[in-house]
Amino acid sequence: QIMRESSQIILEVDWFSLMGVITLLCFAPFIVFYFVMACDQYQCSISQPMLELYSGETTLLSIWARSPSFTWSAAKIYAIWVAFQVFLYMCVPDVTHKFIPGYVGGVQDGARTPAGLINKYEINGLQSWLITHALWVANAHYFHWFSPTIIFDNWIPLMWCTNILGYAVSTFAFIKAYLFPTNSEDCKFTGNVFYNYMMGIEFNPRIGKWFDFKLFFNGRPGIVAWTLINLSYMAKQQELYGHVTNSMILVNILQAMYVLDFFWNEAWYLKTIDICHDHFGWYLGWGDCVWLPYLYTLQGLYLVYHPVQLSTAHALAVLLLGLIGYYIFRSTNHQKDLFRRTEGSCSIWGRKPTYIECSYSSADGEIHRSKLLTSGFWGVARHLNYTGDLMGSLSYCAACGFGHLLPYFYIVYMTILLVHRCVRDEHRCSSKYGKDWKRYTNAVPYRLIPAVF
Repeated sequence: QIMRESSQIILEVDWFSLMGVITLLCFAPFIVFYFVMACDQYQCSISQPMLELYSGETTLLSIWARSPSFTWSAAKIYAIWVAFQVFLYMCVPDVTHKFIPGYVGGVQDGARTPAGLINKYEINGLQSWLITHALWVANAHYFHWFSPTIIFDNWIPLMWCTNILGYAVSTFAFIKAYLFPTNSEDCKFTGNVFYNYMMGIEFNPRIGKWFDFKLFFNGRPGIVAWTLINLSYMAKQQELYGHVTNSMILVNILQAMYVLDFFWNEAWYLKTIDICHDHFGWYLGWGDCVWLPYLYTLQGLYLVYHPVQLSTAHALAVLLLGLIGYYIFRSTNHQKDLFRRTEGSCSIWGRKPTYIECSYSSADGEIHRSKLLTSGFWGVARHLNYTGDLMGSLSYCAACGFGHLLPYFYIVYMTILLVHRCVRDEHRCSSKYGKDWKRYTNAVPYRLIPAVF
């Protein structure tokens, strides 16, 4: 039940959603610790700690005692890292869009918020990534300010630092929403403090005109760090074994391709569900600081402890799976973007696109019209971009061989995440378009896999 009070959205939370929120708040930090601890103490076995606890060979206290603790050196490293990313985000306006053909950077408009506000963003993520990695390479080959293995060597102490920032920024955003919201009309309050804290109250919390919490923490420091973390894993493998395996190279290449795609399309990202629909709370704040850099990089961490040299056929199959998945992911998103930009006056797969014309009413009662694409990949399945994303995710895992379950957590997580996002997207579209959405699902009956689901 949703109602308007004092220009703010008041939402009642059902018990099922509330239990899901509390479960995530309680167990998500434990999951991150468990996987990292399993690699540190049990050679990446996810069953051995549970078996030893069950048999009495170890205790929770002994596991905790063996885990590296918070260190001030790690805090210094992380503080410098975050401060540097804030500097690049706030103080170095984008110039790369002036030199790189086809890249959209600089000041861009975001999507219209529920209250009707259109925020402006400084799109400079690609530039930040390039500067950061140029400095990393220069340090590794020329300056030698720090070891390229610095991230791996401080991995667990850094985890405590990321948790401190994640909880600090989430708590600050929570308090800010009550005391000094950026735009009170875009706040969403519920009757439950746990839901408010996790899912967020403010839609676009900002400090000043340009520091946007959602864009900064979604893209930096976590995603910029993703490729650096993998490079540190690669350097550690070289240090320990005297060589780098082809599986480590594959993981670095395939995940770097995804990261670069994110920053190349950062302006397009402003129109995605994270920016357009999600409010900023613990889910995004802590998730981007801790969950993303620690669990999205499990494949590289695993390969430090278990170096895997793939056969040529296996390596080529993994590379092909990753490339095909990326092609489907990027091409599907490109077709939708092209269709929207040209309002249907374009060619998709050599033909004029087909679509379902829909109408919907906004909160003020005004009638709007929209078009749902049924050509190209969007005629094959309603979320084939997610299918391509899952194929890429599977390729990261398959690069690690089949010796352990731990590297495959990522594909399990991404499947749950994207299937849930499918259902959430379609529930919102069904409510928005009504009978027109039914016409669309009749025209494109499958969500992710043609003839299956």
